[in-house]
Amino acid sequence: MEEKVRKKAGFAALSGLLAALALTFSMLEGMLPPLPGMPPGAKLGLSNVVMMYAAGSLGLPWAMALAVIKGGFALLTRGVTAGAMSLSGGLLSTACAWAVLKKTRASFALTGICGAMAHNAGQVLVAFWMMGPAVLGYGPVLILASLATGALTGAVLRVSLPQMERVSDFLVGKRP
Repeated sequence: MEEKVRKKAGFAALSGLLAALALTFSMLEGMLPPLPGMPPGAKLGLSNVVMMYAAGSLGLPWAMALAVIKGGFALLTRGVTAGAMSLSGGLLSTACAWAVLKKTRASFALTGICGAMAHNAGQVLVAFWMMGPAVLGYGPVLILASLATGALTGAVLRVSLPQMERVSDFLVGKRP
């Protein structure tokens, strides 16, 4: 019984740490100047590293909960439009990353690219709903940006995965 309680507490702590890390990355990214050579509004998507890890390690329901928390944070700090875009992009991206990680043998780079494209697709859908079909012309530019940013987030996940798993193992216990 005591071991079960310890694992639940560790899982809660890990979930909280991942949420804090995703929100911190999101906030820091919002402070960065526009990326040279990238389309307006494009960001690196560093918080997606956390979302991909959560999707692969905690499972889809917990990762989706983190996406909702991240969308709520955007709503509270940047307004309704940013909140809707973050939520739609985050939910689609997280579901896509989970599917790619769990159902294929794709690399982390390809997982990141698929997640970035899904994130942009969710944002374009919200923009289409808010502003009309003119935003669809921005799609090809976002696809190109997704290739670069998704590959980068996948590489960051690959490099940081051993450290993230050590923290998880410490808090929750070794995986079977």
